[in-house]
Amino acid sequence: MISEPYNTGKRPLKSVKVTADFIVAGGGMSGVCAAITAARAGIKVALFQDRPVLGGNASSEVRVWILGATSHLGNNNRWSREGGVIDEILVENLFRNKDGNPVILDTIILEKVKNEKNITLFLNTVIYDADKDDCDRITKLYAFCPQNETFYEAVAKFFCDATGDGILGYRVGVSYRMGSEEMQVYNEKFIPDKDEYGGLLGHTIYFYSKDVGRPVKFVAPAYALKDITKIFRFGNINSGEYGCKFWWIEYGGRKDTVHDTEEIKWELWSVVYGIWNYIKNSGKFPETENYTLEWVGTFSGKRESRRFLGHYTLIQRDIVEQVHFDDTVAFGGWAVDLHPADGIYSSLNGCTQYHSKGIYEIPYRCFISKEVKNLFFSGRNISASHVAHGSTRVMATSALGGQAVGMAAALCIKKSLTIEDLIKPKNIKMLQQHLNLTGQSIPHVPIDNSENLAATARISVSGTLVLDMIPFDGDWRLLDISVGQLLPLVSNTRYAFEVALKVMESTNLNVELWTSTKTHNYTPDLLIENICYHLSEGTQYLKINFEQTLSEDQYAFLIFRSNLNVKIQCSEKRFSGIVSVFNSINPAVNNYGKQMPPRDSGFEAFEFWCPERRPNGKNLAMRIAPAIVSFSVLNIINGFIRPYLRPNAWVADLNDSNPWLMLEWEKVQIIHSLTFYFDTDYDHPMESVQMGHPEDVIPFCVRNYKIYDMDNKLIFEKKDNYQTINKIVLEESIQTNRIKVVFEKASSDVPVALFEIRIN
Repeated sequence: MISEPYNTGKRPLKSVKVTADFIVAGGGMSGVCAAITAARAGIKVALFQDRPVLGGNASSEVRVWILGATSHLGNNNRWSREGGVIDEILVENLFRNKDGNPVILDTIILEKVKNEKNITLFLNTVIYDADKDDCDRITKLYAFCPQNETFYEAVAKFFCDATGDGILGYRVGVSYRMGSEEMQVYNEKFIPDKDEYGGLLGHTIYFYSKDVGRPVKFVAPAYALKDITKIFRFGNINSGEYGCKFWWIEYGGRKDTVHDTEEIKWELWSVVYGIWNYIKNSGKFPETENYTLEWVGTFSGKRESRRFLGHYTLIQRDIVEQVHFDDTVAFGGWAVDLHPADGIYSSLNGCTQYHSKGIYEIPYRCFISKEVKNLFFSGRNISASHVAHGSTRVMATSALGGQAVGMAAALCIKKSLTIEDLIKPKNIKMLQQHLNLTGQSIPHVPIDNSENLAATARISVSGTLVLDMIPFDGDWRLLDISVGQLLPLVSNTRYAFEVALKVMESTNLNVELWTSTKTHNYTPDLLIENICYHLSEGTQYLKINFEQTLSEDQYAFLIFRSNLNVKIQCSEKRFSGIVSVFNSINPAVNNYGKQMPPRDSGFEAFEFWCPERRPNGKNLAMRIAPAIVSFSVLNIINGFIRPYLRPNAWVADLNDSNPWLMLEWEKVQIIHSLTFYFDTDYDHPMESVQMGHPEDVIPFCVRNYKIYDMDNKLIFEKKDNYQTINKIVLEESIQTNRIKVVFEKASSDVPVALFEIRIN
């Protein structure tokens, strides 16, 4: 029993002191990935989150799907899903939660953080103040948890503001901007009209509905929107949609998106309950008689508020022209996505999205303060213009930046460096190497394999894929839209292809060979050759012989233009680094087959060629001469862990059910660990909630394998793998001059593939 007499003064609240190497303020996806990355790199981390769960806008409290450069498969950014910790989370979520339950996603993110012994997690704990010294370094932050009535004073050497609104950076005086800059600030051409798209991006609240199998009435609260016609797009309301499909329920672009948050939330509640009242009680949706309102967000998801000024500010030109930076640590690929300032009450389109021709780079300097010497930024508050922020703000891109910050903080602690020291060429290369080893895939920067024992071995395999044919064993696809096959071709080589066609009546068919002007892109903007074939009625094989050749080794597009009189045969076989693409539309990301931006907007016009989600999107069946021989075992030590210029994977023979890989050295080696980088299809967006996916394990991923030493002794066995990166730290180091890995083929239609192996 506790009994205290009356206190004539005030009772003090409990106060706890926290000490860490690195403090992360904010537990959204960028903060989570920063904390996990730093903890795995060996430093002590304190993670403060003002909500009861992690994930920020991805959590069950807001329920936005995690997306980034893949953009719902709606752009030309092939194999661009973000790697590292965010990939690990998305792949785990696919395995456990392919239907996209946001509550399950909460558990996965919480588990990932709680499993890290170097992270101390503070949930429901609000940061409200901070101190800094005379050298412009943060010395301490202050936080309060109302759940346990406890104040925290937290001390660390380095801090990261991943709070979205930037409360930590704001309190310590960091320079920032809100809203759209004038054109002369960054010489950006896509400066929106302030009366239209020139405000801040607003907030959104979602709702979920459910069919309970019996009639359910709904009585709207008094604060629900009465006049649905105030919403100009009320005609778009669909009773079958919920959650992220209502992304356009947006408000607050003309408000202070920090200090007016509660006012904005109430307006959004008014709108949501008004929409549901319209759905239930207008009589226009009789199918919803048995529907109930299962969930409404209790606070709004934010898109934009403060943007800090770092050592460099990313701008529109950097995105569109895909500018290269020596200090690149992350990449983006979502469209520049701006919304009307009046949000749901605007008569304008809910968003304007314009894409670049490929992914773009984000330099380290965007993530560090130029004023406070030990402060990193990550998430939507990084140093970017309002226009560039329209792309960098999305969660998977933010998470990739968080990983860069987490690793940078760890290196600063371990190497006694300042955050500015890492800008130096030698140090930035060190940071890039550490990030790439964890799966970051920094554009154009391969893993340095100088310390990889695998790179010094003589490597042999049971066999390698020689792609002279994509088998003719699939369905027939009508050319109602133009279709293409994306293939890794070599320069100065004349290629011939043979495809199977069904021709309903005599017609002409245009077949084209395209590449990208930038070899690392997947936008067909350079025509190599165009051939028009006259086809007679009937089933037939068409031989295609191109006279022109590519000037460089790169991916090329074999394109068949639309023709309603022709069907082309597909294949059931799928191969790592090989994909079919389609000139289809995806209105959700402003893809109508071709991007046609406004004149002098700074964006380019080009066609979209995108894959389809499995089980669709099958390869086109064909014979290929000369055969594609880009699947060599040497790919596993070339430093790239995803397709780039070529597949970058060793792919076994299609018919080999138990392919093996052998590494041999002249002398006995001491081996502590082995790391495998498998193919979990970096083209798959893996939206974290709501969408649902047809599979819980990617078909290209190796599930089972065994590792043997020089005496054929089994030293490790893995069963039921589904993750991209498998790092095996041996309980006891082994001495051997030979390692043999035997893989088990998981599908008759997909050969075994491996991007990279690292042995230390």
